[in-house]
Amino acid sequence: MNSQKTNEVRITGQETETGFMRILSFKVGVIPFPLYLILALIIYTASIYGKLPTDMIGGFAVIMIMGILLGDVGQKVPVLKDIGGPAILSIFIPSIMVFYKLINPSAMNSITALMKGSNFLYLYISCLVAGSILGMNRKVLIQGFVRMFIPLVVGTLAAIAAGLLVGTLFGYSIHRTFFYIIIPIVGGGIGEGIIPLSIAYSEILGKSQEVFIPQLIPAAMLGNIVAIMVAGYLKRLGEKRPELTGNGLLVKTGNDKELVTVPNTEKPIEFPLMGAGLLIACSFFIWGKFSETFIGIPGAIIMIFSAAIVKYLNVMPAKMEQGAYHMYRFISASLTWPLLVGLGVLFTPWKDVVEVLTDPAYIAICASTVLAMISSGFFIGKYLNMYPIESALVTGCHSGLGGTGDVAILSASNRMELMPFAQISTRIGGACMIVLATILMKMSL
Repeated sequence: MNSQKTNEVRITGQETETGFMRILSFKVGVIPFPLYLILALIIYTASIYGKLPTDMIGGFAVIMIMGILLGDVGQKVPVLKDIGGPAILSIFIPSIMVFYKLINPSAMNSITALMKGSNFLYLYISCLVAGSILGMNRKVLIQGFVRMFIPLVVGTLAAIAAGLLVGTLFGYSIHRTFFYIIIPIVGGGIGEGIIPLSIAYSEILGKSQEVFIPQLIPAAMLGNIVAIMVAGYLKRLGEKRPELTGNGLLVKTGNDKELVTVPNTEKPIEFPLMGAGLLIACSFFIWGKFSETFIGIPGAIIMIFSAAIVKYLNVMPAKMEQGAYHMYRFISASLTWPLLVGLGVLFTPWKDVVEVLTDPAYIAICASTVLAMISSGFFIGKYLNMYPIESALVTGCHSGLGGTGDVAILSASNRMELMPFAQISTRIGGACMIVLATILMKMSL
């Protein structure tokens, strides 16, 4: 009997230990769950008692503790994880919390101080734009753009035409359809597209930036969801019709294989170079703000275009490009979901979001824009010695949520080999559309 009781105690102890180890091994993002709870409790308690710093420290604490959780949940929830879940939750959950007054004033003040007072939003944009463009493989930038130019242009024109047609049929004005629905979809994502676009609209129209963000983000979200769904269909089509796909190769001759499989040139991280990369990113932003006085184009747009020109001319030292790229990787990997929390809290009124997401006409315009873009890529590929399915997928990456959207679209189609071409479609195509929209907005006044 005593032996049996001893065994029972030992088994119970082992089960308790195993359960405890499971709790310790569970993580929220990269943070162990118990530590996450402690950090969250510290931040929440400080906000309740009004002791949360109203500066960058308090602001980062709040948006990071929320962003890490929401981004992690968005990556794990079935279905949601396949349609840009982390971005959707990081923006809309905080927006809902503000609507129902679930964020206390102390936390709101800290977020406001970071996002508006300290201009974290502009710092994020600078690092993202400079690092992502300078960090691209120049061979991919040049040769990929040459191969993607015609499908990209045709797809964009078809998307604009379809979106305007459907918008007109539903009674939307051409101005609203083009600038507030179509352009956000083809603008290159949130960080590199919608945010610079909202800054441009704000400066041109003389209104606060927060007026424009809730009008732009829903279109990008819906566009990305449609593109992912179509990518899944194209995958199944390729399985049924093998002659339509190169299974990851874009050009039928196969001469893009070398380009797709360019060796990874990423070097080990050197922290001093990351500091130089931060300086370069800030300098690009300052150059843009300085130049807008003479050029008449908003500084954020000049920054994007300038980075692309510098990369094309190959005048930036390789080490400096490496530093800018690693800074971009750090910012995008660590602070994207927290930034979206800040956007959701301050710039995305839930009431405005609900109005557009429950509007069948709005949804129809977004869907028609993306479907026209992908369909044109499919059919034009036949005449350019490209595999139609791959051509359609890369063209479709011009829609939605930027780099995050590219991953989701190519994952849904099981063709991650196309990422270099997708980056051309997203970054360069998106930048061109943001510049075009800015010029046309100024001309329309």
